[in-house]
Amino acid sequence: MEEVQQNTTETVDVNEQKLMELAQSKPKGFSHKDIAAKLAHIDGEQRADVVNKLLLRGNIVLYTHGSSLLYKIKDPSKVKIAKGSDNEEKIVYSIIEEAGNKGIWIRDIRYKSNLNNTSLTKILKNLEAKKIIKSVKSVAAGKRKVFMLYELQPDRSITGGAWYQDQEYEAEFVDVLNDCCYKYLQKQKARMADCKSGPLAARNISYVSSRDVWQHITDLKISKVALSVEDLEMILNTLVYDGKAEKIFTNDKVNMYRAIEPLLSFPGLISSPCGVCPVRKNCCDEGEITPQKCFYFNQWMDC
Repeated sequence: MEEVQQNTTETVDVNEQKLMELAQSKPKGFSHKDIAAKLAHIDGEQRADVVNKLLLRGNIVLYTHGSSLLYKIKDPSKVKIAKGSDNEEKIVYSIIEEAGNKGIWIRDIRYKSNLNNTSLTKILKNLEAKKIIKSVKSVAAGKRKVFMLYELQPDRSITGGAWYQDQEYEAEFVDVLNDCCYKYLQKQKARMADCKSGPLAARNISYVSSRDVWQHITDLKISKVALSVEDLEMILNTLVYDGKAEKIFTNDKVNMYRAIEPLLSFPGLISSPCGVCPVRKNCCDEGEITPQKCFYFNQWMDC
């Protein structure tokens, strides 16, 4: 009798293993038909028992896709939290998971979980040690730490995007980029003089798309970080707000920009990196701080 029970247990373990292999081979989901094909050597009732055990154990999840019911392997981090974790850890995990890639502050976790500070701090340290969650400094919240799932990439509102380096705003880099974009728009506007097809056509060719500006800045290689078209649109929009450019939309919703004469004139020094340089008082013809050795000045001259 004991030998029969042992053989039955081994068979169930093998069936569970086969079903997990199916789940891993189809991460986007698998159907009852797939299960029947994989476990064709056992009847429907036994297959249902195997599926139910994996569901209860948290290895797979059931979800609807259109009008069909499908199974999918559970995220490894969720399986990890389900095993060997108490209810308090699961509650904290679910709160952090709900926050997504924008994260959640420890005070809000404490409020939602109703845990005392000592217990919550211990749970967060345990989850971080298991690499289930991580803490990220938020530039939007006074550099306070927010918590999110370990595998998530923080939202731009948390990191500050391309304009922040080590949580510090790169004002000089933004100013140089702003000036390079404006010079490019002015250069494109100068093409109007060569147009012989009338004033409307001349005006139209003076517009450039944000992707064209992005390609120009990329070719200049003035940025150490990869910039997106959206990043350049943020810079171009500041030119619009400053009255130095105008923006229109094409029929296919492409953003087009064109340099215009600013409503107010501004000193030429402000347009160069020297206007915002924190060490400009020490700049001279000789020594370590000179225009010839200035990285930002050379970038500005190349724009």
